[in-house]
Amino acid sequence: MSKLTKFIPLCVLLAIPAVASAADPVVTGVAAELRGASMGKGLAVLGGGLAVLGAAMGIGLIGKGATESMARQPEAAGKVQTAAIILAVFIEGATLFAVAAGFLATN
Repeated sequence: MSKLTKFIPLCVLLAIPAVASAADPVVTGVAAELRGASMGKGLAVLGGGLAVLGAAMGIGLIGKGATESMARQPEAAGKVQTAAIILAVFIEGATLFAVAAGFLATN
């Protein structure tokens, strides 16, 4: 599967909230403020989802690399496994920070 065929559905999914909000009639006053708050929270959720997807890809690549290196050098499996777990923990920490920052930024 080419990168383009993976990228196009992602772009469509990211465009759905923008299309849905553009279809709403023009509102003013308190309703406009509530709509903006709702849109901000929606973007925070979208950003959190993208952070989680990035972390999943990163941890997947760490697992792939660790598995390949343990297959090539079984005697170094303990060190490779420890390093892979530590790297995965760092990625999870950065992802948690990104998700929390996104949700806190909407207040």
